[in-house]
Parts: sequence; C-alpha cells; structure tokens
Amino acid sequence: MKRLMERTGRWFEGLLNLLIALSLAGMSVLVFLNVVLRYFFDSGITWSEEMSRFLFVWMVFLGAIAALKERMHLAVDVVIKRLPMGWKKFFAVISHSLVLYVLWLVFDGSWKMTWLNMASKAPATGVSLGFVYGVGVVTSLAMAAIVILRLFRILFGGSVESDFSLSEGNADAD
Repeated sequence: MKRLMERTGRWFEGLLNLLIALSLAGMSVLVFLNVVLRYFFDSGITWSEEMSRFLFVWMVFLGAIAALKERMHLAVDVVIKRLPMGWKKFFAVISHSLVLYVLWLVFDGSWKMTWLNMASKAPATGVSLGFVYGVGVVTSLAMAAIVILRLFRILFGGSVESDFSLSEGNADAD
C-alpha cells in the first residue's frame, strides 16, 4: 500500500511539474510571439495577453502546491524546535488543523466564485472565467490532501520532526 501511494505521489508530482512547465512555456511563447508580431509586422495576437495572464495565475497556484509538497513555504519554528516531542506533536496537530481550515475557506470561496463566473466569458479569449477561479478549487484540494497525509503521519506514527510544520526549517542545517 505504501509503495502504491509513493508511486501515485510521484505520478502526481510529475503531472504538476509538467503543468507548471507547460504554463511557463505557453506564456513565454505567447508573449514572445506577440512582441515579434508587434515589432516587425505592426500586428499582434489580441488574446495573447489575456491568456498569458490566465496561465500565470495557474502557474503560481500550481507552484504553491509544489512548494507545499517540498516544504518550501515560510514557517517560523524557532520555538517549536526547542519543545519536547509531545508538545511538538500537539502544536503540529494544531497548526495542520488551522491550515486545513484556511484551505477549506479557500475551497469554499473558490467553488462559489467558479460557479458564479462559469457563464461569464473573458473578453479577448472567450474562455469561461470559471477556468480562472477553478484554480483555487484545484489548489485547495491538492494542498488539503498533502496536509491530511502529513497529519495522519503525525498522529499515527512517523517522524514529527519532519512534519511538525509546513517547512523543514533549515536553521539546524547551517
């Protein structure tokens, strides 16, 4: 079971990295092409700026998922590192629960905004604005899955040292 979860995790990580790379590549190509067309041909792609903006939003939110998975989000853990293991576990459960609550708020707001804007179209591309707000749904669900897995690891075994916060805290590594 553990091996299957690890393989599934690697597959999702690869998909996430691919989507981030495709977003960056799409933005780069659209902006470059638009610059060339405007500079040399006094023309341009009317929808490229809008689509680049949408791709940027998706790339940032997907990057936040990747950063959470790799424990790269900012965390202040100076006090927590000095506590005994029992207190570390207690505060880890509290902090992960608070993160889950915030992710619920993001999910709820994004879900409502996605459905509210599903019929609205972007002016240049005609893309549903639900596409833009939908990234909050995807991000909150993916981040919640990561946090829940870490919370289970804290509660039912595993190392609290690596899971007590959302970052690894590289202060001891120096």
